[in-house]
Amino acid sequence: MGMAPETETGKAAEKEAAPGSPAKAPGPRSATVRESVKAVGLRWDTAVGVLLVAVLTVGLGTTDGFGSGENLAFAFNDIVEVALIALPMTLLVVAGQVDLSVASMLGLGSALTGSLWSAGWAFELIVPVVLLVGVAGGLLNGWLVTRVGLPSLAVTIGTLALYRGLASVVLGSDAETGFPQAYADWAVDTTTIPGTFITYPIALFIVLAVATAVLLHSTAFGRSLFAIGAQEEAAYFAGIRVKRFKLILFVVTGLFSAFAGIVFTLRYGSARADNGLGFEMLVIASVLLGGVDFDGGKGTLFGAVAGVLLIGVLKNLLTLNDVPNEVQVIVTGLLLVASVLTPRVIASVVERRHRRAAVALPES
Repeated sequence: MGMAPETETGKAAEKEAAPGSPAKAPGPRSATVRESVKAVGLRWDTAVGVLLVAVLTVGLGTTDGFGSGENLAFAFNDIVEVALIALPMTLLVVAGQVDLSVASMLGLGSALTGSLWSAGWAFELIVPVVLLVGVAGGLLNGWLVTRVGLPSLAVTIGTLALYRGLASVVLGSDAETGFPQAYADWAVDTTTIPGTFITYPIALFIVLAVATAVLLHSTAFGRSLFAIGAQEEAAYFAGIRVKRFKLILFVVTGLFSAFAGIVFTLRYGSARADNGLGFEMLVIASVLLGGVDFDGGKGTLFGAVAGVLLIGVLKNLLTLNDVPNEVQVIVTGLLLVASVLTPRVIASVVERRHRRAAVALPES
């Protein structure tokens, strides 16, 4: 799956040469950069997966209770909202976009759930209304990016504040509790697959992750996202509906974020305007840690999911060992910096080696 973007890039490069014209050999710098980035891309998501297995192994060998079904259920359920939002965020980043308003939309979804429940609405009616609000929020983000032409980073910084402010208006500083027990149990019950630690939200995430992986790596839609992220103008002239694709991604991200707000509310049994505060950094850190390039055009869903799980498992392991929350935040920040910096450092080292090898070759 990780080789999909490089394959598409190669095909695009072949089309760029005019029929009958002599092929133009790439310069040594462009060739080495492409080769080094490709080499990093094929290994990075696998390395994150290996690191995840290593952390699990260390936890099982050093920390009492880490491998219990109860703890594993808690550890994975504790990051399920981040994991759900990371799915559409991966598609967005592959397409060269970002949405920083996701945590605020989660908070708005939670606040709206609590407000409508307090007003006497049936929970079966609350869910579709909250999801429609998520779609509307994503539509606003997408419209400002695709129609007004504003950069997604600037737009979603603004809507980050807007949606969080709306959440405070909807519910104020109060917390709403007392949600239906059947729905509360849905968020934490581990009897989805009897005898396992998999809860209903985790099972739903697994299904959605598989569907998203197929969409990204095995369909024309996914190949178009890689093309848009790699070179938006070239994708447009190739006939890809760039603006429509971006708009769809923002709408889906808003939808997933609002749904994550419902899950968060049920899981904690409390609707608050500040629910999910700071989750946008966890989502982006997970996606980038998994090897999805922030510049777009490169990455795999496997890597993004491995990044989410790695952060969740590491957080759980540190908590069991009584590591303060402040230190956990520092560790997450260091992982984010490493995920962005390490591939570029490796690419630079590989490029220098190629240059030295090219200089050392005798002239023919």
